[in-house]
Amino acid sequence: MRVGLDGYPLAEPRTGVGHYTLELARALAANSQSDRFELISPAPLDPAVLQELDHARLTNLCVTNPRSNSMRRRWWAVGLPLYARRGSFDLFHGTNFEVPLWNSRRNVVTVHDLSVMLHPQTHRSRLVRRARRRLPLSVKLADRIITPTESVRREVCEYLGVEPAKVTAVHSAPRAGFQPMPAAESARIRNQLGVEDEFLLFVGTLEPRKNLPTLLKAFEKVLCDTTWRPQLVIAGGEGWLMDEFLASLKDSVDSKRVRLTGYLPDTHLCALYSSCRVFIYPSVYEGFGFPPLEAMACGAAVIASRIEALQETLGGAACFIDPLDAEALAANIVELLEDEARRMEISSKGRQQASSFSWDATARRTLDVYREVMSLKK
Repeated sequence: MRVGLDGYPLAEPRTGVGHYTLELARALAANSQSDRFELISPAPLDPAVLQELDHARLTNLCVTNPRSNSMRRRWWAVGLPLYARRGSFDLFHGTNFEVPLWNSRRNVVTVHDLSVMLHPQTHRSRLVRRARRRLPLSVKLADRIITPTESVRREVCEYLGVEPAKVTAVHSAPRAGFQPMPAAESARIRNQLGVEDEFLLFVGTLEPRKNLPTLLKAFEKVLCDTTWRPQLVIAGGEGWLMDEFLASLKDSVDSKRVRLTGYLPDTHLCALYSSCRVFIYPSVYEGFGFPPLEAMACGAAVIASRIEALQETLGGAACFIDPLDAEALAANIVELLEDEARRMEISSKGRQQASSFSWDATARRTLDVYREVMSLKK
């Protein structure tokens, strides 16, 4: 079997979809060495990705960049269908919501979440308009649909009118490098970043659905109502519609206690995950939730929103709060700061929960979907 994979998410510094695409590609190639896999992108892949692929030494995984300006401008409607027509793959997997608009070969698409449809106010209007046109078309063109959780699977069936038999939930996993880091190493990296010993942590793209204003309110409450003075570290690249939050941050009770690090490499994230007092993820909507699960893998005690996808992913290993309840969030933060035994209990449960996910399992289940599609009559 020859499989084409959407490599476009790997042309820029990786966030959730990029991590999914690279980890899946490597795990597929490692778990099915008799099959061939091709990452296809009209733009050059990020050099860090190419370095990791070279290090992996997977002879059945390659990268292709059809270099054409016209292809890149209209990649899904013209460029990729043209490449697919002369390409040698049997099946195409759109790892980021999209498949070729004209393609006689078999297609699988991953729909990571429906945030653009269910929470349109948290996205640029241009992206919402495009998604509302393209998502229904992608799921119609695809032979099978993969979602990262059962909660997204139900949403795809309900809101896009897809037959349940066409959709399979396949969990993703923490990346292998996310393990507890030795204290001396994490301290060295924290010092480079200007992060203190006592700190709370959030990781993720700075965008409205991450619900950072509620986190800031809870943090201010901790500072005002208790004697605790932890630093709040917010790690992640700046997304969109965040001007109001950044302005409110400047006017907060003690903005000097908040550290914005920007986008960080994995080694730095691992250091922060491994040494934070509490990891907090108050998102109002998620499809899976990589950061809290990877924080768990590093031993962090996690507080997360009580929303379906995170409850499914994190199981009983996190403290859950209503995402808009700043008082409850503050109370949970204080409890974990004050109760070392409780924090260690949550940490231990989290590591056990994170260990139940693996990219090998993700790849095997994805291969099952491919084989089911290949058995369909066309």
